[in-house]
Amino acid sequence: MGAHEPLPREEQPRPEGPAPPGGLLDLLSVAAVVLDTGGRIVFWSPQADDVFGYTAEEALGQYAAHLLVREEHRDMVIKLFAEVMSTGASWAGAFPIRCKDGSTRLVEFRNMRLLDDLGDVYALGIAADQSTLQRVETDLALSQRLVSQAPIGIALLDTDLRYLLVNPALERINGIPAVDHIGRHPHDILPCLDIDTIESALLQVLITGTPLIDQYIVGRTPADTDHDHAWSVSYYRIEGPNGRVIGVANSVVDVSARHAAAAEADRARRRLSVIAEASARVGTTLEVDKTAHELAQVAVPALADLAAVDVLDAVLAFRRTSRPHDGPEVFRALAVAAAYPTEATAATDQVGDLSAYGADRLVTQCVHSGQPVLVARAREEDLLRIARDSDAAASLARAGVHSYLAVPLIARNEVLGAFDLLRARNPLPFDEDDVILAGELAARAAVAIDNARWHQSVRNAAETLQRSLLPGPPPPTRGLDVASLYQPAQASSEVGGDWYDVIPLTDDKTALVVGDVMGNGIDAAAAMGRLRTATCAFADLDLEPDQVLQHLDKITCGLEHYIATCIYAVYDPREHRCRIANAGHLPPVLATADRRTRLLDLPTGAPLGVGGIPFQSTDFEMNPGDRLVLYTDGLVETRHHPIDERLNTLLHTLDTSRRPLETTCPWLVQTLRHPDDHDDVAVLIAQATPEQTT
Repeated sequence: MGAHEPLPREEQPRPEGPAPPGGLLDLLSVAAVVLDTGGRIVFWSPQADDVFGYTAEEALGQYAAHLLVREEHRDMVIKLFAEVMSTGASWAGAFPIRCKDGSTRLVEFRNMRLLDDLGDVYALGIAADQSTLQRVETDLALSQRLVSQAPIGIALLDTDLRYLLVNPALERINGIPAVDHIGRHPHDILPCLDIDTIESALLQVLITGTPLIDQYIVGRTPADTDHDHAWSVSYYRIEGPNGRVIGVANSVVDVSARHAAAAEADRARRRLSVIAEASARVGTTLEVDKTAHELAQVAVPALADLAAVDVLDAVLAFRRTSRPHDGPEVFRALAVAAAYPTEATAATDQVGDLSAYGADRLVTQCVHSGQPVLVARAREEDLLRIARDSDAAASLARAGVHSYLAVPLIARNEVLGAFDLLRARNPLPFDEDDVILAGELAARAAVAIDNARWHQSVRNAAETLQRSLLPGPPPPTRGLDVASLYQPAQASSEVGGDWYDVIPLTDDKTALVVGDVMGNGIDAAAAMGRLRTATCAFADLDLEPDQVLQHLDKITCGLEHYIATCIYAVYDPREHRCRIANAGHLPPVLATADRRTRLLDLPTGAPLGVGGIPFQSTDFEMNPGDRLVLYTDGLVETRHHPIDERLNTLLHTLDTSRRPLETTCPWLVQTLRHPDDHDDVAVLIAQATPEQTT
């Protein structure tokens, strides 16, 4: 229709006093001539000048037969005149008239006898040019035929917007007989349409005279109350020849097929858009919860007003078997997303909740059958099979939930859970097209969720293995206080191979070790465990640090493709000296008691596993209060900064504050490590203490 503000009825044009004359008589130029009983002209209207060519001065008092009729027609005219005057019978017909210029014009007559109050008799002739009359009749007949046989609906309404004319086509469109339209307003006939907008548009055209062309209306009429139709309507103001406003006409064309095709094309574009968005947004990480959240977010509001992702708890725990189930199921809610704030959100299972649903529940039927469950129009009993309890069902009803769709999440022929969709504010029920779209989204997300759960399981196993291989609390050591921390990567797909160790030696010495196996996953964790075990064994032999690294290098060469970096240091509390060797690792930091912090200048050495390259031991003083900071590259390396810049940042951080030893490790990790870093980190800090005498 187009948007139009409704106009008040008071603004529409209304006649005041007598109605203005119509224009048809002026168009026909109807003339009036009166004859006395002798046939002389006694009255002559101004229009007669145009029809016959004579003025009133020329015609009055003349015998009409002599003035207006050719000689060969006079006898006939006199006979007709006598018949009208004697019997009072009227006569109508066309007769050739001689005009002033000598030409002959065929004129249509209506003749009748007049009687005045004195009993005198006269003859009245009403005449119009027959060619003009035939043209008007032809136009009217053509217009009437076109209107009645037109395949489009046509109506004419008066200035009060009451129907004057309705053709058969509009009668069929509206589903109401034409006669029942006459005298009534559109709002009386079509209450199911946006009638305020329609009547506003009619008034707008009536007042301004500007047509409205090809306006769009979608709705239902009594002709078909079960289905929406679409019409293209146009409005025109109708005026008479003298400019008098007669009313407003409208034409109506049923374009439902075109509308349906356009709507389907639009839906197809939206479906493709949602699928494209899902391809880009769902499965961006190997995290089950985040993947589920991405799926729910993609679905609203494009597909549903509320979306939830519920996965079988047995699937997440890898307890699910492939055999069919017919009993209750326990679901874990992974994600809920709403298009707008709604009471329905609180009625759903909250993220992280575990809920058991019986076999009669729709979500359970969905995972048992592996097929979509569609409830196009949800009734009260349906909501009780959707919600977790009767209170939640009542909340869904109050929120206006009227349609439900659940599609299974299936990956590698295993049902993982269900993708639940609800509509409340969206008035359309879910249909088969929505089932296809939801199924496509669920299929894509299910693979990502399945990959994430398997990956998460492997990652948890690797992290568990790695933590089990790391030492517990540092053992008591003479002359040293020790603090340590291991933290897996926050955004990494797998754990790494970082490790540390504190090994008591003979003569009150202590070995300090930090290493990093290149790679990640269970294999890296296993390689780390083997190197840690070997390090402890070689440390018991009281070997020099470079000799320990030499033996570890040989072992690493036998670990297939793995290489590792390592720092091995031995502290002697009696001499306050530390002897250290480096195998390709980042340099340690020495923070002295007087707040001087520096990187130890050590021969870098080659990583373990390269083979054939000797290592070198270096010693330095480590007095009471001095701290030796050993760390893996996960503490300082980032993707966006040079390593020298990051090492300077580490020194500056240690310079700014000397915290208690037990809080320094987590403080360093929190301060230096970026949350998106994809590497784990190990930190080991040893502080020399004064030598105690017994």
